[in-house]
This record gives sequence, C-alpha cells and structure tokens, in this order.
Amino acid sequence: MYRLVSIMDTVRVPPKNFGMKIDESVLTVLRQQYENKIDADLGVILAITGVKNISGGRIIPGDGASYHNLEFEALVFQPRLHETIVGKVGEIAQFGAFIKIGPIDGLVHVSQVTDDFISYNEKTGTLTGKDSGKVLKEGDAVRARVVTLSMKNNITDSKIGLTMRQPGLGKMEWIEEDKKPKVVKGKKGGE
Repeated sequence: MYRLVSIMDTVRVPPKNFGMKIDESVLTVLRQQYENKIDADLGVILAITGVKNISGGRIIPGDGASYHNLEFEALVFQPRLHETIVGKVGEIAQFGAFIKIGPIDGLVHVSQVTDDFISYNEKTGTLTGKDSGKVLKEGDAVRARVVTLSMKNNITDSKIGLTMRQPGLGKMEWIEEDKKPKVVKGKKGGE
C-alpha cells in the first residue's frame, strides 16, 4: 500500500524562485506539482521526500524559467485488489461503513460487514447483526479486503470497495473472539 518510489522528470523553475537554493526551489515546485495527485501507475502521491541528481538548468528562448532534469523520491499510497488492509471506521451510513485507509476512504457495504443480517440504527449511528448481536460503530478498528478498485484522477472520484465477510476479517474484537476456543456443552456419558 505505501512505498517509496524514484521518479525522473524535468522541472520548470520559475524566475521568482531564482533567489532560492536550487534544491529548495526544485522541491517547492515538485511539491506543488505532485503532492496529493493521483498517478495511474503510482497511486496517490503523498509526499516528495527528497531530490537528487539535479542537472544544470537550461533556458528556453521566450521563457524566463530554467528547466532541470532530475530524480526525486516520493511516498505513494497504492491500494491493490485483494489486499488486506487495517483501518478505522470513519462514518456509518444506512448502506454501510466508510473505512479510513490512508488518504482515501473505502466502503464496506452492509452486505459485506458479516454473514449475519445487518440493520442500521440511526439513533446510535451503528450497524448491528440480527443474530450475532455484533455492533460496528465509528472509531472501531477493522481488518478488510479490497474487492473493487476504481482509481480516478483525484481522490474524491476514486472508490475502494471492501469486504469483511471472510475469515480473519472484521472488527478487531470480532477477530479475537473467533480465535478463542468454542465451549460445547454436551451430554455426559450414558445420558
């Protein structure tokens, strides 16, 4: 999901930045140009972490800026299909729960919360299992799997669909409860 990548590019440094050191000037331009943008191959570019290999600048006639070839490192967030994620419930709605995972929220539809029938309680803002009594509320830590992914040019239009219906997934307390041995009451011998 999170990784450091190395990117090569040519950066236009405007004349207003000429008073700055070149690495500071380039870093400022890169942050404006790249941070919080989505790249189809890289994912969401969260931060430019460093600049290296800055070439001497060249000026194009008619443009007062300098152009520099360089390499820089960026921290990116790129969810992958079928990846298991850990996040917190940010909001509960009648149709499901929004899970905060990095810079983007994923949606767990009510049909994907548990195998149980889920109902929404508007008063408490919770999702509750009919038979199990399991309750999901804002702030709960959960583990889910990415089942659908639609990354667009910006965070607002990007969508991540999640499920918590598979073994080892769900609210962290539910997962711990499932690990405990089940006590089965049986009949004593001969009865």
